[in-house]
Amino acid sequence: MAVSVTAALLIIGDEILTGRTKDKNIGYVAKYLTGIGIDLREVRIVPDVEAEIVAAVNALRQRYTYLFTTGGIGPTHDDITADSMAKAFGVGIGHDPRAVAMLQERYQPGELNEARMRMARIPDGADLIENPISKAPGFRIGNVFVMAGVPAIMQVMLDSIAPTLETGAKMISRLIEAEGIPEGHYAEGLAAIAAADERVSIGSYPSFSANGFRNQIVVRGKDAAAVEAAAEAVIQLLARLKGDRNPL
Repeated sequence: MAVSVTAALLIIGDEILTGRTKDKNIGYVAKYLTGIGIDLREVRIVPDVEAEIVAAVNALRQRYTYLFTTGGIGPTHDDITADSMAKAFGVGIGHDPRAVAMLQERYQPGELNEARMRMARIPDGADLIENPISKAPGFRIGNVFVMAGVPAIMQVMLDSIAPTLETGAKMISRLIEAEGIPEGHYAEGLAAIAAADERVSIGSYPSFSANGFRNQIVVRGKDAAAVEAAAEAVIQLLARLKGDRNPL
């Protein structure tokens, strides 16, 4: 049986919930993890409220192999992710000499003020995640990886983390064009194909363009033979429907 390694993503920040900032990390993380064989099973967004962060962290880290978080590790008063992580794990927090040394690489003497030193506050026992862009590190504590919210920085942190992660079988997918057949015509048959093999999942994705409606069906799974068989069943279903609609 294919090994399943699971993950959740926790987005932290009032600015996401108010719409002031448009999140660009969910899609990137989902695609990245899928590509290395980790199933992203859940995404949550919480405000900069300690109790909300702690509750989400403690729920998600127990449910999945890994929890990744973005946001809330900057220098301002509302950057409370590090403190919230320490509370979630029941450990202390303070200025980590390793993190201070990293910040000293970026800031000149006298520039490392109290606000910037907040970025060196790391929960006890955590490992650092390097940040080659702005030097302020993320950290790992338990199975939780705490990363920056800025997309470019989050991405390099994820690159740094990836080699340390346990991974499972990679997801295989087949895309099939429904070519003008409305969803309502193939929905019943598609449901039957999906129910026939729990090793695959099947989704139907309509879209609209200048050329009209377009329906695409995607078959996913980690067993190549099962994916291929389900995809072939979908193709045959669509062929039958086309034949019914366009008799000779």
